[in-house]
Amino acid sequence: MKKLGFGLVFLMSWGGSALAQRNHYEDLAPLRPRVSPVDETLHQTVKAEPTAVKPTHHVTGKVNSVLDSINRFNLTRRYVDGVTIQIYSGAKREEALNARKKLTEYAPDLGSNLMYQQPKFRVTVGAYYTSLDAQKDFQRLKRAFPNAILIPEKMPMK
Repeated sequence: MKKLGFGLVFLMSWGGSALAQRNHYEDLAPLRPRVSPVDETLHQTVKAEPTAVKPTHHVTGKVNSVLDSINRFNLTRRYVDGVTIQIYSGAKREEALNARKKLTEYAPDLGSNLMYQQPKFRVTVGAYYTSLDAQKDFQRLKRAFPNAILIPEKMPMK
């Protein structure tokens, strides 16, 4: 009962303050700044022609030398770090061939590689630069191959 009485007192005081605010009016006109009209002929702008600015600190030569050194380094590289999706890894060749066959039925657009690294066979799919690039195909293959994992691998450059 006390809670009900407190709630009614609160609502009445809150409602009364809202009524008091609705009847309040204050004229602020005397406090506003006075602005005089401006003559438009005094403020005409003249368009200036853009002037060419000559560079003073040339970095083109330095940038070109750095780019050339990066290019020479890239020409010596034969492999790039990448990611592939491994869908099978085991000792039985028949199971590896079955996984490859299942892949061609499930996702014919993806090619697979069958590798033998003693003592096991590996079936991998795709060659991606980053794991983010591989995520779309990885999620799709994970449904058919629950043991699929992403494997970091060195990819040969062409």
